[in-house]
Amino acid sequence: MFIIILEVVFSEIVYKDALEYEFKLLNIPFKREKEFSVKYKDTILKHKFYADFVLFDKIILEIKSVENLHDKHISQCINYLKVSNYKLSILANFHKDLLDHKRIVL
Repeated sequence: MFIIILEVVFSEIVYKDALEYEFKLLNIPFKREKEFSVKYKDTILKHKFYADFVLFDKIILEIKSVENLHDKHISQCINYLKVSNYKLSILANFHKDLLDHKRIVL
């Protein structure tokens, strides 16, 4: 278990860098900015999804640094789950006062 405590609000990229450091330190298997292709009918579309992290080859971790989580953030995770065929996504929001998170299961 690890805790990231930062006194100010940073952009998402800073939290991603800190998480990457911790994952390496704790030997947690991960891929950062994992690319997912989107299949439509009989073709692969040119635009792709990029999940912030994939942990243990089966959990999508999406990082935010916003005042409040919104439905569009949850929809983003659902889209990632659909194109990846994974079943679990964790949406983590690093807010100035707290770490908010949601577990999204398909």
